Amino acid sequence: MVCNQVVGNDTAVALAVSEGQLELNVMMPQMAFSTLFSIDILKNALAVVTEFNVRGITANEERARYMVEHSMGLATALNPYIGYANAAAVVKEALKTGKPIREVVLAQGLLPADELDRILDPRTMTEPGIPGKGARPVGGGG
Repeated sequence: MVCNQVVGNDTAVALAVSEGQLELNVMMPQMAFSTLFSIDILKNALAVVTEFNVRGITANEERARYMVEHSMGLATALNPYIGYANAAAVVKEALKTGKPIREVVLAQGLLPADELDRILDPRTMTEPGIPGKGARPVGGGG
């Protein structure tokens, strides 16, 4: 409801702005009222949402870890190191067996565990650049 009201106030301000003539706009009080009213109700709504929907939320770390480990998106981080074809094969195997990407890569012997840990580190993967930079890329030889 608050968002609908703010959209309506924005429309009212836009119409009031269009009524201006040579920077002399008699609608200025209506524009100011609508803008300030929108700010006020958004501020109040934010306090209510924070109190009843945000405060007290905690992460389910076990579920989050499971979702990360079983995400097929992890294969994109493997591309520079094992190649697209191998990464695609890993995803197909993981989907077929229900195993995590990491487990499939280790079982197929595509990368050593320490290198795989560096490449698939969730925190590193949120940073810009290639995940696991410093690990050996495809054709890097060592």
